[in-house]
Amino acid sequence: MSLLVDTSVWSLALRRDAPPNVPEVRALRDALAGGDAVATTGVILQELLQGVVPQRARTQITDTFAALEYLTPSREDHIAAAGGPNTLRSVGVQVDTIDALIAHLAIVGERTLLTTDKDLHLAAGHVGLQLWHSPPGDPSRSQQQT
Repeated sequence: MSLLVDTSVWSLALRRDAPPNVPEVRALRDALAGGDAVATTGVILQELLQGVVPQRARTQITDTFAALEYLTPSREDHIAAAGGPNTLRSVGVQVDTIDALIAHLAIVGERTLLTTDKDLHLAAGHVGLQLWHSPPGDPSRSQQQT
């Protein structure tokens, strides 16, 4: 499986205190440990670094991200991503600019998006976005919004 991991999951996984035991964080750890393809893009890295002050933590994040597949959106990606919010607004779903770009990159790259963002979960069925879901039988599955 090829994953694009959203800021929402990275921020949980990289917490200074113990990361919460949520299925998305476990899925990220399993993917990294199992050698699955994990991708990122500049806006995800930027969002994470904006919330981090200590240099040691910034270095840890940039070192971790250096090992990931790095997606660089083209001009055409930005143009196409701009259509997502317009389409979604017509069905009563709102996503911000960054989420629209992340969703677009996942769709065109045929990647599964690993996110806890409720707006992206609401948008998924309207734009052909494939989301990661915890396996059947996971006790935390009932807590997830799909």
